[in-house]
Amino acid sequence: MNISEKNALVLGASRGIGRAVARRLAAEGAQLIVPWMNDWPESADDLRQEFAAHFLLEADLRDADSVATMARQVAEKFLCLHILINNIERGGMPVVHGSYLRPANRDQWRLEMDTTLHAKWLVFEQCLPLLRQAEAAAVVNISSIAALTGRSGPAGLLFSDGYAAANRGISTFTEMWAKLGAPKIRVNELMLGLFAQRHGPGTRGWNLLTATEQEQVLGHTLLHRIGSPEEAAEAVLFLLKADFMTGATLRLDGGFVLGGEAVPTMPEGEPL
Repeated sequence: MNISEKNALVLGASRGIGRAVARRLAAEGAQLIVPWMNDWPESADDLRQEFAAHFLLEADLRDADSVATMARQVAEKFLCLHILINNIERGGMPVVHGSYLRPANRDQWRLEMDTTLHAKWLVFEQCLPLLRQAEAAAVVNISSIAALTGRSGPAGLLFSDGYAAANRGISTFTEMWAKLGAPKIRVNELMLGLFAQRHGPGTRGWNLLTATEQEQVLGHTLLHRIGSPEEAAEAVLFLLKADFMTGATLRLDGGFVLGGEAVPTMPEGEPL
């Protein structure tokens, strides 16, 4: 897919990964459609200033009526949609929130599910007719390796139960939507590990980890570092341009999922 002059709906562009993806697509010449919400006022203000030349609209992506209104606005202005970057999530970190049983966390599980999983479904369902109006379209679902690790290992302090379960569901959507959209609409998934501003440095949870706990996370990552939002944006661009790829999951985690057990030196074996 040639990105230039394509209409691209980018969710979560107010911060971190979403902001980097929006910048990368804009640099490729895409016309961005950027929903925003005032839950992070300073980030929303920055977003509106940076992307003033693009189409910005206020929407609560967890609300069916709000998403339907957003889809109508996109249809009225652009008639079709070429790209959907389905990047919206809310992940409670155990190191921050503690148990779901705490009174303060009464709504935390539902918030993680509604934002990380249900909102993606709402947006895709409402945007599917617009994607079908394009000659060719591409969807990238952003997910987390929490789907594979759950609340275990060194990242167990950063991935909550509900967030992990929601991310496991995204893979089901990716494969189902690829079948639903074929052959005109490609749907792929970018499964992210620990990134700056997303479970890594720049988040409250990372800062609450002890130096030892941070080192354990890095030591469990084969490349011994955290990813950058710009690296995630490059992977998104690859998936958009990979015209023969659909229904696939690209894991970008620096080898975190493979970390842990080392490969032993090959023994010499018994004499023959």
